[in-house]
Amino acid sequence: MSAMSFRALLVVLLLAVCCAPRTRAEPGVTPHVTAQLVTQTDGVAPASGVVVAVVLSADPGWHTYWRNPGDAGEATTIRWSLPSGWRAGEIVWPAPRRLPAGPITNYGYEGQVLLPTLIQAPADARPGDRVAIAASVDYLVCAAVQCIPGSAALKIVLPIVSGLPPLDPHWGPAVQAAVAAAPKSAGLSAAYQRNGDLVRLAVAGTPLEATRGSDAYFFPFDDNLIDHAKDQSVELGARGLTLTMTASPSSARTAAAARVRGVLKVDGKAFEIDAVQGPPPLGAGGLGRPAAGGVVGSLVLAIVLAFAGGIILNLMPCVFPILSMKAIALTSHGENRPEARRNALAFVAGVVASFLLLAGALIAARAGGAAIGWGFQLQSPIVVALLVLIMFAAALNLSGLYEIGTSIQGLGSGLARWAGPVGSLFTGALAVVVAAPCTAPFMGPALGYALTQPAVVGLTVFVALGLGFAAPFTLLSFSPGLIHRLPPPGPWMETMRKTLAFPLYASAAWLLWVLAHLTGPDGLGRPLTALVLIAAAAWVFGLAQRRKAAGGRSWSLLAVAALVAVLGIGLVASGSYPPGSRQSTTSETSLPSAPFSPQNLAALRAQGRPVLVNFTAAWCVTCQVNERLTFSSPSVAEALRRSGGAYLIADWTSRNATIADALAAQGRVGVPLYLLYGAGGGAPITLPQILTPAIVVDALNRASIRPPAQAAR
Repeated sequence: MSAMSFRALLVVLLLAVCCAPRTRAEPGVTPHVTAQLVTQTDGVAPASGVVVAVVLSADPGWHTYWRNPGDAGEATTIRWSLPSGWRAGEIVWPAPRRLPAGPITNYGYEGQVLLPTLIQAPADARPGDRVAIAASVDYLVCAAVQCIPGSAALKIVLPIVSGLPPLDPHWGPAVQAAVAAAPKSAGLSAAYQRNGDLVRLAVAGTPLEATRGSDAYFFPFDDNLIDHAKDQSVELGARGLTLTMTASPSSARTAAAARVRGVLKVDGKAFEIDAVQGPPPLGAGGLGRPAAGGVVGSLVLAIVLAFAGGIILNLMPCVFPILSMKAIALTSHGENRPEARRNALAFVAGVVASFLLLAGALIAARAGGAAIGWGFQLQSPIVVALLVLIMFAAALNLSGLYEIGTSIQGLGSGLARWAGPVGSLFTGALAVVVAAPCTAPFMGPALGYALTQPAVVGLTVFVALGLGFAAPFTLLSFSPGLIHRLPPPGPWMETMRKTLAFPLYASAAWLLWVLAHLTGPDGLGRPLTALVLIAAAAWVFGLAQRRKAAGGRSWSLLAVAALVAVLGIGLVASGSYPPGSRQSTTSETSLPSAPFSPQNLAALRAQGRPVLVNFTAAWCVTCQVNERLTFSSPSVAEALRRSGGAYLIADWTSRNATIADALAAQGRVGVPLYLLYGAGGGAPITLPQILTPAIVVDALNRASIRPPAQAAR
């Protein structure tokens, strides 16, 4: 080749390089993710813009994160390096998807995602020049059990053109589609309200008029607004929908924000929402048609769990004293099947009505911002003191000190003979008041769901709970074969009646012990005095009954008995009770413990120690049984010492907003709840509500194991 030909070829090659329309960026390859910088158009004009997108392509089974990653994770960040006068806008985030991971939920993208950004060129950019656009991208890529932080330095060179630049033939359509599909406001009106631990978001507008709403979900920009792992219930209106969500514990303790922003996904579309605090827009629903699917499946499951929990509640220790009332009431009916069935139906009505009254009061109080949960009635000293009097009076009746009417039965069942179904109604109500503070297996998730839903849905779950609780006694009453197996009424009932008085005496003693935790020893003076007055009233009432049976006058004695009883009840109901001074219901156990607080828990977890948290209360009999039989076991104490773990007690005997928030964060509204945080971090495991030392020891042994990388440090 001649020298002239070589020089000509060199000029051609140089012209090809310098005048090429663009320089494609080399992709950044890191473990499980390939990062690349692409553009929508093949150049940029002065005083206009070009859409540049970071493309993250994750391996199958791996994902990256949205701007709000949810409960865990880290949002992708982009730092732009541009010539003077050039400006970069915000990332145009595609709508995310939910990424559940056990008890937590994250938001992000699986597979490939394009993150577009508008780069604005200055007016003095000169056509014919080339501009270098560089981006430093930091991201987190995760699989089921592993997360890897990554970064990539990306660069692309574009020509500056004088006219409209052409669409990039390879990436242009994909970038254009990503921008077009990004969530937009679409003229929707939105408002939100926060009531206690519930957040209700109402959205209305033409794009939602024909929505089915079965897949509606709101992704907030603020990661502290809602509990991401909780379900969102949907109610449809004529022109929109209303979502009910569970507030995060941190947001529930702060003032409600003036605005809430985020992305609403519904029917395969995504809309950007900017909601102001206030009443819902017209047509947003709340009383409209229920969404297809969504809540229905969860409601059916909650009903099944509540019914099963109600049945099991009959076996919980806190219900044992009430079983005596049921047993005597049933045996007293003998062969009178219609009477047994009428009283069974009255018992069901008393149970269901009492559950609805308690649930209604709880829902109303929580909607008003009160930090209370299931069993709240036994957090009131006056309620506990009145229950002491009721149990003591019932026990005196069973002991034969006085009779109700002509029956020789317990308080509830005595009323059954005196006023037919009224007594069974009373027995059902009393059983619920005393038994409700216990949380049987299956009850916890069902109640947690019920109290995060609209009132009608929540009350439906409580009806199922009441029907489950009443089912065994009702089934027995409606089964002739089972009734025939019961012994006929006779003298044996007198012995049985007096024997079964002692569980009620024990119940009264237990309630006094609960009262001591609520008020301290100084709060017991009035109730103990009232017990003496109730005993005196019962004795005088018994004298009046015997005098009347002998043909004498009894009005004066009845008046004295009524006056003394009113004095006793008034002494309890009108008193003010000091707060209790005892902070823990388990100080007598062998486990070294500390009071629960979020700060204590965070500090212990930061040390890499297993942490066992016991949510308990003095009025929860199941809690006390576990503490006497399990947490007092030397084997549990040794396992805790060997694991290097810590033991925190969340004593909910009295109302405590911090503990109520912590329970709500786990989807629970009552005790007992036992959480064990492992040494390796992560979400806690929930131990069974009925514990044995072996269960706790095994859990502590597993919780003390650290991941290899953490153990090496």
